Amino acid sequence: MTTALKFSPIDIEKRKAINFGSGDTIRVWSKILDKGKFRLQAFEGLVLARKHGTGPSATFTVRKVASGVGVERIFPLYSPMIDTIEVLKNSGAARAKLYYVRTKAVRDIRRKMKQTTVSAEERDAAAEVAKEVKE
Repeated sequence: MTTALKFSPIDIEKRKAINFGSGDTIRVWSKILDKGKFRLQAFEGLVLARKHGTGPSATFTVRKVASGVGVERIFPLYSPMIDTIEVLKNSGAARAKLYYVRTKAVRDIRRKMKQTTVSAEERDAAAEVAKEVKE
């Protein structure tokens, strides 16, 4: 009469079988404690890194841009607070860790800000102010 001990409330083999890596777009449904109840909240973004393999301390980092601000979250792979992990898009990344995406995003934003056009009224007002300053 032997009984199997269950160490985790999640199915570890099922989590281990999820095939995603750096560069993939995933949606992580996590449980959030709200007023004594749990609700599900999605966090969808680009996987920057997977660390520590498939061991008990395995983690993955997901990055998304929300309201023009980059947001990153590090999830433990076997956390009971994660309900499901959905792989939305697979991509073949050339690197295992995509931390360079952080600086690349900043450069793209700066480039867009430089290319922002100024309206004719604002340009004329700035020219008048410059004339007054000279005089």
